[in-house]
Amino acid sequence: MGFTEAVRTVLKQKYATFSGRASRSEYWWFMLFCVLALFPLAILAFVLAYATSGGGVPSPVSYTVVIWILFALAILLPGISLQVRRFHDRNISGWWYLALFVCGYIPYVGIVTGLVIFVISVLPGTEGPNKFGPDPLRPEARAEVFA
Repeated sequence: MGFTEAVRTVLKQKYATFSGRASRSEYWWFMLFCVLALFPLAILAFVLAYATSGGGVPSPVSYTVVIWILFALAILLPGISLQVRRFHDRNISGWWYLALFVCGYIPYVGIVTGLVIFVISVLPGTEGPNKFGPDPLRPEARAEVFA
């Protein structure tokens, strides 16, 4: 799966789909899109601040924060659904992501939970179908281990 296909899949086809599985390439291409999208948004914020410069106008940092918050709200739901589908690819329930996310707000435990989520996101998915659906890389593969 390439960059544009991953972004299109996450934002159009599976915007709030929490079932199924997501491949590593889909996950990491979308994360790259999120990081790359922040740079033009920051430039836009600075242009807006410069264009409206005058007495008592908020600073460019204020515009940047507002635009980044709006972007974060726009990709919050697809990001969570993508992370849950990534957990499903490892044959882990999506509820574990919620548990790790909540534990992330506990001081010092948050560092460990962040690392756990990162490691799960990096590891390859289970080969063949699992209880969450067919393999996203090889949907025709079957789960017959001893056949």
